[in-house]
Amino acid sequence: MKIAIMQPYFLPYIGYFQLINAVDTFVVFDDVNFRKKGWINRNHILINEEPFLFNIPLKNSSQNKLINEIEIVDSDWRSTFLKTIFTGYKKAPFFEVVFPLIEQIVNFEESNLSLFILNSLSKICKFLDVKTEFLLSSSINKDLLMKGESKIIDICSRLKCDLYINAIGGKELYNKDNFNKVNIDLKFIDTINIEYKQFKNNFVPYLSIIDLLMFNSNDKCKELLNNYKLI
Repeated sequence: MKIAIMQPYFLPYIGYFQLINAVDTFVVFDDVNFRKKGWINRNHILINEEPFLFNIPLKNSSQNKLINEIEIVDSDWRSTFLKTIFTGYKKAPFFEVVFPLIEQIVNFEESNLSLFILNSLSKICKFLDVKTEFLLSSSINKDLLMKGESKIIDICSRLKCDLYINAIGGKELYNKDNFNKVNIDLKFIDTINIEYKQFKNNFVPYLSIIDLLMFNSNDKCKELLNNYKLI
């Protein structure tokens, strides 16, 4: 079985969804410490042909809390965010199809950050016909004293994984020999250069999946999901 493990990110870039699409089970790493100024609750979209940083406002967020302990602020951020997307993308070719999906995601009534993000990942995957199973790491019986690579290997072993795929950024963190010792093959996913027509601007890369969906047909998005190599 192919497995990936990753912290929950809100409407991340296509590379995150390529990782989901590449495996049978995607473990949402919700019982690790929250990272401020990371990509868990924020990302970029295209506004006036420039990258614009959006974020989900959080209650008393701290790096001393687990991700699944973080709550979303009960405010009007949802309507403000949707207005920003409407303004930025109303002239995009697939706006009429994609905006209702984003509305469903943003208006989901859940205050727990990890569950809110899990819903968003599930909705996008359903839209793109990605059949991967999602599991919350907090639901897996495991050795809570383990850290780092050992914790990942422990989860993989308990789920009877034979291939673990990690984001390319983990090349310096994980050792293939350590995985091989427990009969798990370790691969890293590397996104092949992705570029598409936005408005009249020079292409702005690494934006939220929102941008990809707004400018590409569903079939083209599915094609780009497979635009990677495993190393």
